[in-house]
Amino acid sequence: MDELVKVQNLTKIFKSGLVGGYFTTAVDDVSFDIHRSEIISLVGESGSGKTTVGRLILRLLKLSTGKIIYEGVDISTLKGRKLRDYYKYVQGVFQDPFASFNPIFKVDRVFDLLFDSYLKDKTDKKHELIVESLEKVGLNSLDILGKYPHQMSGGQLQRILIARTLLLDTKLLIADELISMLDASTRVDVLNLLGDLRDKEKMSVLFITHDLSLGYYISDTTMIMYRGNIVEFGKTKLVFDNPLHPYTRMLLSAVPEIGRKWKKSELEMKRGEIPAGGCPYFDRCPLAMDVCRKKPNLKELEKDHKVACYAAEVMTGDSIQIGKGHNN
Repeated sequence: MDELVKVQNLTKIFKSGLVGGYFTTAVDDVSFDIHRSEIISLVGESGSGKTTVGRLILRLLKLSTGKIIYEGVDISTLKGRKLRDYYKYVQGVFQDPFASFNPIFKVDRVFDLLFDSYLKDKTDKKHELIVESLEKVGLNSLDILGKYPHQMSGGQLQRILIARTLLLDTKLLIADELISMLDASTRVDVLNLLGDLRDKEKMSVLFITHDLSLGYYISDTTMIMYRGNIVEFGKTKLVFDNPLHPYTRMLLSAVPEIGRKWKKSELEMKRGEIPAGGCPYFDRCPLAMDVCRKKPNLKELEKDHKVACYAAEVMTGDSIQIGKGHNN
Protein backbone atom coordinates (compact mmCIF):
# COMPACT_ATOMS: atom_id res chain seq x y z
CA MET A 1 0.00 0.00 0.00
CA ASP A 2 1.35 3.46 -0.85
CA GLU A 3 0.97 6.50 1.37
CA LEU A 4 -2.03 8.80 1.06
CA VAL A 5 -1.35 11.03 4.07
CA LYS A 6 1.86 11.60 6.02
CA VAL A 7 1.56 13.22 9.44
CA GLN A 8 4.95 14.51 10.55
CA ASN A 9 5.78 15.75 14.06
CA LEU A 10 2.26 17.09 14.55
CA THR A 11 1.83 19.28 17.63
CA LYS A 12 -1.14 21.28 18.85
CA ILE A 13 -0.90 23.57 21.88
CA PHE A 14 -3.96 25.35 23.26
CA LYS A 15 -3.71 28.53 25.29
CA SER A 16 -6.20 29.27 28.05
CA GLY A 17 -6.91 32.74 29.45
CA LEU A 18 -6.67 36.19 27.92
CA VAL A 19 -3.91 37.48 30.17
CA GLY A 20 -1.12 35.14 31.21
CA GLY A 21 -3.03 31.85 31.31
CA TYR A 22 -1.52 28.48 30.71
CA PHE A 23 -0.75 26.18 27.81
CA THR A 24 -2.04 22.66 27.18
CA THR A 25 -0.34 20.32 24.73
CA ALA A 26 -3.18 18.29 23.21
CA VAL A 27 -1.05 16.60 20.53
CA ASP A 28 2.65 16.11 21.17
CA ASP A 29 5.00 15.45 18.22
CA VAL A 30 2.82 12.79 16.58
CA SER A 31 3.86 11.09 13.31
CA PHE A 32 2.13 8.37 11.29
CA ASP A 33 1.11 7.44 7.75
CA ILE A 34 -2.30 6.59 6.31
CA HIS A 35 -2.13 4.30 3.29
CA ARG A 36 -4.58 3.99 0.44
CA SER A 37 -7.53 1.65 1.01
CA GLU A 38 -6.67 1.30 4.70
CA ILE A 39 -8.76 1.61 7.85
CA ILE A 40 -6.55 2.87 10.64
CA SER A 41 -7.94 3.19 14.17
CA LEU A 42 -6.85 5.90 16.58
CA VAL A 43 -7.80 4.62 20.04
CA GLY A 44 -7.61 6.46 23.33
CA GLU A 45 -9.44 7.69 26.38
CA SER A 46 -11.38 10.96 26.45
CA GLY A 47 -8.88 13.80 26.49
CA SER A 48 -6.10 11.79 24.85
CA GLY A 49 -5.98 14.14 21.85
CA LYS A 50 -7.40 11.78 19.23
CA THR A 51 -10.22 14.10 18.12
CA THR A 52 -7.74 16.97 17.89
CA VAL A 53 -5.65 14.90 15.45
CA GLY A 54 -8.71 14.37 13.24
CA ARG A 55 -9.64 18.04 13.30
CA LEU A 56 -6.09 19.04 12.43
CA ILE A 57 -6.11 16.78 9.37
CA LEU A 58 -9.44 18.34 8.38
CA ARG A 59 -7.93 21.80 8.90
CA LEU A 60 -10.68 22.66 11.40
CA LEU A 61 -7.87 23.57 13.79
CA LYS A 62 -4.59 25.29 13.06
CA LEU A 63 -1.59 23.18 13.96
CA SER A 64 1.14 24.60 16.17
CA THR A 65 4.06 22.79 14.54
CA GLY A 66 4.59 19.90 12.15
CA LYS A 67 3.27 18.96 8.74
CA ILE A 68 0.28 17.15 7.25
CA ILE A 69 1.12 16.03 3.73
CA TYR A 70 -1.67 14.81 1.42
CA GLU A 71 -0.63 13.38 -1.95
CA GLY A 72 2.74 15.11 -1.59
CA VAL A 73 1.27 18.53 -0.71
CA ASP A 74 1.61 20.15 2.71
CA ILE A 75 -2.03 21.03 3.44
CA SER A 76 -1.17 23.08 6.52
CA THR A 77 -0.28 25.96 4.19
CA LEU A 78 -3.30 25.73 1.88
CA LYS A 79 -5.64 28.70 1.61
CA GLY A 80 -8.66 29.80 -0.41
CA ARG A 81 -9.43 27.78 -3.52
CA LYS A 82 -6.72 25.19 -2.86
CA LEU A 83 -8.05 24.48 0.64
CA ARG A 84 -11.58 24.28 -0.73
CA ASP A 85 -10.42 21.73 -3.32
CA TYR A 86 -8.79 19.70 -0.54
CA TYR A 87 -12.24 18.97 0.86
CA LYS A 88 -13.15 17.16 -2.35
CA TYR A 89 -10.83 14.41 -1.20
CA VAL A 90 -10.86 14.56 2.61
CA GLN A 91 -14.16 14.57 4.51
CA GLY A 92 -15.24 14.11 8.11
CA VAL A 93 -18.23 12.54 9.85
CA PHE A 94 -18.60 13.20 13.57
CA GLN A 95 -20.12 11.71 16.69
CA ASP A 96 -23.50 13.45 16.80
CA PRO A 97 -25.27 13.04 13.44
CA PHE A 98 -28.14 15.34 14.48
CA ALA A 99 -25.70 18.25 14.93
CA SER A 100 -24.75 17.99 11.24
CA PHE A 101 -28.27 18.79 10.06
CA ASN A 102 -30.33 21.96 10.39
CA PRO A 103 -33.62 20.78 11.96
CA ILE A 104 -35.72 23.29 10.02
CA PHE A 105 -34.55 21.95 6.64
CA LYS A 106 -35.15 18.61 5.00
CA VAL A 107 -32.20 16.23 4.78
CA ASP A 108 -32.01 16.92 1.04
CA ARG A 109 -30.32 20.21 1.89
CA VAL A 110 -26.97 18.55 2.65
CA PHE A 111 -26.94 17.30 -0.95
CA ASP A 112 -28.17 20.64 -2.37
CA LEU A 113 -25.34 22.53 -0.70
CA LEU A 114 -22.82 20.01 -1.98
CA PHE A 115 -23.98 20.38 -5.57
CA ASP A 116 -24.04 24.18 -5.27
CA SER A 117 -20.45 24.23 -4.00
CA TYR A 118 -18.68 21.38 -5.80
CA LEU A 119 -20.87 19.67 -8.39
CA LYS A 120 -22.47 22.44 -10.44
CA ASP A 121 -21.45 20.67 -13.65
CA LYS A 122 -23.47 17.59 -12.62
CA THR A 123 -26.71 19.33 -11.65
CA ASP A 124 -28.58 17.72 -14.56
CA LYS A 125 -27.86 14.28 -13.03
CA LYS A 126 -28.37 15.41 -9.44
CA HIS A 127 -31.28 13.15 -8.45
CA GLU A 128 -29.79 10.12 -10.15
CA LEU A 129 -26.43 10.59 -8.43
CA ILE A 130 -28.03 11.09 -5.00
CA VAL A 131 -30.14 7.96 -5.38
CA GLU A 132 -27.07 5.98 -6.40
CA SER A 133 -24.99 7.20 -3.43
CA LEU A 134 -27.81 6.42 -0.99
CA GLU A 135 -28.07 2.91 -2.39
CA LYS A 136 -24.34 2.39 -1.81
CA VAL A 137 -24.86 2.99 1.91
CA GLY A 138 -27.94 0.78 2.06
CA LEU A 139 -30.66 3.45 2.01
CA ASN A 140 -33.74 3.74 -0.20
CA SER A 141 -34.10 7.29 -1.51
CA LEU A 142 -37.89 7.02 -1.24
CA ASP A 143 -37.53 6.60 2.52
CA ILE A 144 -35.02 9.42 2.89
CA LEU A 145 -35.52 12.33 0.52
CA GLY A 146 -38.14 14.86 1.53
CA LYS A 147 -37.87 13.96 5.23
CA TYR A 148 -36.72 16.10 8.16
CA PRO A 149 -33.82 15.06 10.42
CA HIS A 150 -36.10 14.32 13.37
CA GLN A 151 -37.88 11.73 11.21
CA MET A 152 -34.63 9.79 10.78
CA SER A 153 -32.71 7.53 13.15
CA GLY A 154 -29.12 8.29 14.10
CA GLY A 155 -27.91 5.43 11.92
CA GLN A 156 -29.80 6.74 8.90
CA LEU A 157 -28.37 10.23 9.37
CA GLN A 158 -24.81 8.89 9.62
CA ARG A 159 -25.37 6.92 6.42
CA ILE A 160 -26.70 10.03 4.69
CA LEU A 161 -23.54 11.91 5.65
CA ILE A 162 -21.39 9.08 4.33
CA ALA A 163 -23.46 9.00 1.11
CA ARG A 164 -22.74 12.70 0.75
CA THR A 165 -18.99 12.04 0.82
CA LEU A 166 -19.40 9.44 -1.94
CA LEU A 167 -20.64 12.13 -4.31
CA LEU A 168 -17.20 13.69 -4.07
CA ASP A 169 -13.93 12.03 -4.98
CA THR A 170 -13.31 11.25 -1.30
CA LYS A 171 -10.05 9.45 -0.65
CA LEU A 172 -9.97 9.81 3.14
CA LEU A 173 -12.85 9.77 5.61
CA ILE A 174 -12.21 11.00 9.16
CA ALA A 175 -14.75 9.03 11.22
CA ASP A 176 -14.68 10.56 14.70
CA GLU A 177 -16.63 8.42 17.21
CA LEU A 178 -18.89 7.68 14.26
CA ILE A 179 -21.05 5.06 15.95
CA SER A 180 -20.86 5.92 19.65
CA MET A 181 -24.45 7.27 19.66
CA LEU A 182 -25.92 4.34 17.72
CA ASP A 183 -27.53 1.17 19.04
CA ALA A 184 -25.63 -2.12 18.89
CA SER A 185 -27.27 -3.56 15.75
CA THR A 186 -26.85 -0.32 13.81
CA ARG A 187 -23.21 -0.10 14.87
CA VAL A 188 -22.36 -3.35 13.14
CA ASP A 189 -24.10 -2.20 9.95
CA VAL A 190 -22.15 1.07 9.86
CA LEU A 191 -18.85 -0.70 10.60
CA ASN A 192 -19.49 -3.15 7.77
CA LEU A 193 -20.29 -0.19 5.53
CA LEU A 194 -16.86 1.31 6.28
CA GLY A 195 -15.29 -2.01 5.32
CA ASP A 196 -17.21 -1.97 2.04
CA LEU A 197 -16.03 1.57 1.30
CA ARG A 198 -12.44 0.44 1.79
CA ASP A 199 -12.85 -2.64 -0.41
CA LYS A 200 -15.17 -1.31 -3.14
CA GLU A 201 -14.53 2.43 -3.23
CA LYS A 202 -10.82 2.18 -2.27
CA MET A 203 -11.42 4.78 0.43
CA SER A 204 -9.14 5.16 3.45
CA VAL A 205 -10.66 5.72 6.88
CA LEU A 206 -9.19 7.23 10.04
CA PHE A 207 -11.48 5.63 12.62
CA ILE A 208 -11.28 7.56 15.89
CA THR A 209 -12.72 5.74 18.89
CA HIS A 210 -12.41 5.13 22.63
CA ASP A 211 -13.67 1.55 22.19
CA LEU A 212 -10.92 -1.03 21.68
CA SER A 213 -13.34 -3.70 20.47
CA LEU A 214 -14.56 -1.49 17.62
CA GLY A 215 -11.00 -0.80 16.53
CA TYR A 216 -10.22 -4.51 16.58
CA TYR A 217 -13.31 -5.32 14.48
CA ILE A 218 -12.85 -2.77 11.74
CA SER A 219 -9.20 -1.71 11.37
CA ASP A 220 -6.14 -2.90 9.51
CA THR A 221 -3.82 -0.82 11.69
CA THR A 222 -4.23 0.45 15.26
CA MET A 223 -2.65 3.41 17.06
CA ILE A 224 -2.95 3.75 20.83
CA MET A 225 -2.90 7.37 22.02
CA TYR A 226 -2.25 8.62 25.54
CA ARG A 227 -1.91 12.24 26.69
CA GLY A 228 -1.30 13.47 23.18
CA ASN A 229 1.27 10.80 22.33
CA ILE A 230 1.15 7.67 20.16
CA VAL A 231 2.43 5.01 22.57
CA GLU A 232 1.84 1.92 20.41
CA PHE A 233 1.31 1.52 16.67
CA GLY A 234 1.05 -1.53 14.47
CA LYS A 235 -1.02 -4.06 12.60
CA THR A 236 -4.21 -4.55 14.58
CA LYS A 237 -3.75 -8.26 15.20
CA LEU A 238 -0.22 -7.70 16.52
CA VAL A 239 -1.28 -4.88 18.85
CA PHE A 240 -4.15 -6.92 20.30
CA ASP A 241 -2.45 -10.33 20.42
CA ASN A 242 0.82 -9.05 21.84
CA PRO A 243 0.34 -5.59 23.42
CA LEU A 244 3.76 -4.22 24.32
CA HIS A 245 2.98 -0.97 26.11
CA PRO A 246 1.77 -1.15 29.75
CA TYR A 247 -1.04 1.28 28.91
CA THR A 248 -2.29 -0.91 26.05
CA ARG A 249 -2.19 -3.93 28.33
CA MET A 250 -4.14 -2.02 30.98
CA LEU A 251 -6.81 -1.05 28.43
CA LEU A 252 -7.16 -4.61 27.19
CA SER A 253 -7.31 -6.03 30.69
CA ALA A 254 -10.23 -3.70 31.41
CA VAL A 255 -12.33 -5.18 28.60
CA PRO A 256 -15.00 -7.40 30.24
CA GLU A 257 -14.60 -11.11 29.56
CA ILE A 258 -16.46 -14.07 31.04
CA GLY A 259 -14.26 -16.20 33.27
CA ARG A 260 -11.36 -13.76 33.46
CA LYS A 261 -9.03 -14.13 36.42
CA TRP A 262 -7.93 -10.69 37.44
CA LYS A 263 -4.33 -10.04 38.39
CA LYS A 264 -4.64 -6.88 40.41
CA SER A 265 -0.89 -6.48 40.90
CA GLU A 266 -0.44 -5.98 37.19
CA LEU A 267 -3.12 -3.29 37.07
CA GLU A 268 -1.81 -1.29 40.01
CA MET A 269 -0.97 2.27 39.06
CA LYS A 270 2.16 3.97 40.23
CA ARG A 271 1.39 7.35 41.79
CA GLY A 272 3.72 10.27 41.39
CA GLU A 273 4.47 13.06 38.98
CA ILE A 274 5.52 13.00 35.36
CA PRO A 275 9.09 14.31 35.16
CA ALA A 276 9.62 17.19 32.74
CA GLY A 277 10.30 15.70 29.33
CA GLY A 278 9.60 12.19 30.56
CA CYS A 279 7.32 9.36 29.50
CA PRO A 280 3.68 10.55 29.64
CA TYR A 281 2.68 7.28 31.33
CA PHE A 282 5.36 7.52 34.04
CA ASP A 283 2.98 8.40 36.89
CA ARG A 284 0.73 5.38 36.22
CA CYS A 285 3.16 2.76 35.01
CA PRO A 286 4.02 -0.21 37.28
CA LEU A 287 7.16 -0.81 35.20
CA ALA A 288 8.57 2.73 35.34
CA MET A 289 12.37 2.98 35.56
CA ASP A 290 14.81 5.85 35.94
CA VAL A 291 15.37 5.90 32.18
CA CYS A 292 11.66 6.67 31.76
CA ARG A 293 12.39 10.19 32.98
CA LYS A 294 13.39 10.72 29.37
CA LYS A 295 10.57 10.47 26.85
CA PRO A 296 10.84 7.31 24.69
CA ASN A 297 10.39 7.37 20.92
CA LEU A 298 8.36 4.89 18.90
CA LYS A 299 10.60 1.94 18.10
CA GLU A 300 9.84 -1.12 15.99
CA LEU A 301 10.26 -4.16 18.26
CA GLU A 302 8.72 -6.59 15.80
CA LYS A 303 7.77 -6.24 12.16
CA ASP A 304 4.86 -3.79 11.70
CA HIS A 305 4.66 -3.17 15.46
CA LYS A 306 6.11 -0.10 17.19
CA VAL A 307 6.02 0.96 20.83
CA ALA A 308 7.27 3.95 22.83
CA CYS A 309 8.37 2.18 26.01
CA TYR A 310 11.79 1.45 27.50
CA ALA A 311 10.40 -1.45 29.58
CA ALA A 312 9.07 -3.15 26.44
CA GLU A 313 12.50 -2.79 24.84
CA VAL A 314 14.31 -4.61 27.65
CA MET A 315 11.76 -7.38 28.14
CA THR A 316 12.68 -10.58 26.32
CA GLY A 317 11.61 -14.21 26.19
CA ASP A 318 8.99 -15.20 28.75
CA SER A 319 8.98 -11.79 30.44
CA ILE A 320 7.33 -10.13 27.46
CA GLN A 321 4.49 -12.62 27.68
CA ILE A 322 3.14 -10.66 30.68
CA GLY A 323 1.00 -8.75 28.25
CA LYS A 324 0.31 -11.53 25.77
CA GLY A 325 -3.34 -11.86 24.77
CA HIS A 326 -6.46 -10.46 26.43
CA ASN A 327 -6.67 -12.62 29.53
CA ASN A 328 -4.20 -10.80 31.73
